[in-house]
Amino acid sequence: MTRNAVRFRSVGQKGLRALPRVCLYLLLFGLSFVFLYPFLYMLSKSLMTNEDLNNFMVVWLPRSLHFQNYATAAKLMNFTRGFGNSLFVTLVATMGQLISCSMAGYGLARFRFPGRTASFFVVVLAMIIPTQTIIVPLYLLYAKLGWLNTFLPLIVPAFLGYGLKGALFIFIFRQFYSGLPKELEEASQIDGCGFLRTYAYIVFPVARSAYMVVLVLALVWHWSDYFEPSIFVSKADLQLLSAGLNNISNALTLAADTLETVYDINDNNALNNAVVMAGTFMTVSPLIVMFAFLQKKFIQGMERAGLTGE
Repeated sequence: MTRNAVRFRSVGQKGLRALPRVCLYLLLFGLSFVFLYPFLYMLSKSLMTNEDLNNFMVVWLPRSLHFQNYATAAKLMNFTRGFGNSLFVTLVATMGQLISCSMAGYGLARFRFPGRTASFFVVVLAMIIPTQTIIVPLYLLYAKLGWLNTFLPLIVPAFLGYGLKGALFIFIFRQFYSGLPKELEEASQIDGCGFLRTYAYIVFPVARSAYMVVLVLALVWHWSDYFEPSIFVSKADLQLLSAGLNNISNALTLAADTLETVYDINDNNALNNAVVMAGTFMTVSPLIVMFAFLQKKFIQGMERAGLTGE
């Protein structure tokens, strides 16, 4: 066999070994594009003028950056007040769920009491019952308590570990605590630590990975929740940022009758698309920034909490 033949054979073998890696990179690139496409589309459309939106030649890059869409969206959404309301509700509700769900998960994982299995079954059952199916009795209950048009329907249930979100977080904590060795808690009890002290100084530091997973999920869930705030909170001063997106379409739809006569705009939906995209981008941007800083700890928490299927 000649030297050239040996060289070609070696190159061919290296190419075959690299083929799976190339296929994997192509697959990851394709999946990345699928997930990034809505975000890139939203960012592109939010900077377009009416002419760019109606021009079929303009697909991704606008001919000029129209930042006025963001100013219009911020005004229609009452962005400053909505951002403050969303931040307050999200932080308080997340803190409530971290406390209540972690305690409930620890109790289901460690304590032996009558009805323990039935209680865990109720938690799992709550994960498959959507809030929409019980929204009418909830509305009547909150109306009787005088909680409508306040933040209480969005905050108090979080401190009680209620609902689909609470059930999921209780399940995560329960699965994590079930995998911890009991010797840690038994050693602290021998040293004279009570339940609360054992939980605060022994269990909590070990469970930081589970807390990080629930923290990120709860922040995203409460920040982007639209259904419950739109039902229980109708005051403009208390409106959250997610519900404020609906104000853009409503305001521009009310003004659509005058757009053609005053501004000579035949396509009334053109302005809606750009401004709505701008408002949506402003709403999801805090989540993107938050996840960019916490993604490493979130992934590590998923692995340590046993939620990756490995």
